[in-house]
Amino acid sequence: MFSEKANTIFKEVIDKYHEIDSVDQSFNNPYSDETHLLAHLLYRKCWIDTVQWHYEDIIRDPNIDPVSALSLKRLIDASNQDRTDMVEYVDSYFLEKYKGATVVENATINTESPAWGVDRLSILALKVYHMNEEATRENASEEHRNACQTKLNILLEQRVDLSTAIDQLLGDISKGNKYMKVYKQMKMYNDDELNPVLRGEK
Repeated sequence: MFSEKANTIFKEVIDKYHEIDSVDQSFNNPYSDETHLLAHLLYRKCWIDTVQWHYEDIIRDPNIDPVSALSLKRLIDASNQDRTDMVEYVDSYFLEKYKGATVVENATINTESPAWGVDRLSILALKVYHMNEEATRENASEEHRNACQTKLNILLEQRVDLSTAIDQLLGDISKGNKYMKVYKQMKMYNDDELNPVLRGEK
């Protein structure tokens, strides 16, 4: 099943990141884009999400220097663009993979493409990792650990449900019962020509 592979790679990424646990560490993708394209894309996607998760932690420091906060906000913006681009790359992979499927007459399109489901699954892997940290943190109160364990159980159930839904969607696409498209996000605020502030208009 695709989701099993994806969840395994996401855990691999998150564990690897936390060996150093720094947003400034170098990125090395162990999967070749020539021989293991899907694994390469999934690893890169989750790495972006993992770094951004920690950017979001840092920027919420109430004592952060305003100049540093602005610099970090720029990094978060760039990371969001990378994240969106990776979703489109993953959807393009699936579109190519299933291009030979014969679409049945009454086939329907999903509200969410496969890769946006993968995006949610990657974020869910991060929630599971960090909630487990809190549920097992020795210097936390028993009440805190128990509350976090309850939340962790819900997250684990959500991961099963989301994994199942993604696998079912890909199965439906492969059989032609559903079809998909790659929708470009066309974000305007990063574009020099589309954002009036960036093109110098007041």
